[in-house]
Amino acid sequence: MRLNITLDGKTYEVEVEVAEPEPPAARFFTPPSSSNAFAIPRQTAPPAPSPEAQMPVDESKVCRSPLAGVVTEINVEVGQQVEVNQPLLVLEAMKMFTTITSPVAGKVKAIHVDVRDAVKQGQLLVEIE
Repeated sequence: MRLNITLDGKTYEVEVEVAEPEPPAARFFTPPSSSNAFAIPRQTAPPAPSPEAQMPVDESKVCRSPLAGVVTEINVEVGQQVEVNQPLLVLEAMKMFTTITSPVAGKVKAIHVDVRDAVKQGQLLVEIE
């Protein structure tokens, strides 16, 4: 393609080649041969969730982590009666401590973490029945 370009009052006639990006669908992957020094690991299916993980959780009776951090204290045991706003455990994140309290009164059904466990935001910590 020929174009006229003007720079500082002078006109230049230039020839350019149009380079269009290759569409992603047109790219092909060739698996490495056995002689290739690099190998691509096979992807495996994720493990099947346990039967407990498949059961729906009553969100009104669980405590989830409000932030990513590390569990520093667990103040209750499974089977223990708890009151509303009773401290259940403590998380540490960036040298700040956050006390996680019970949202409801009831009995502790399960504790899903241990002291020194790293937890993610939204991770299930404690279930109450």
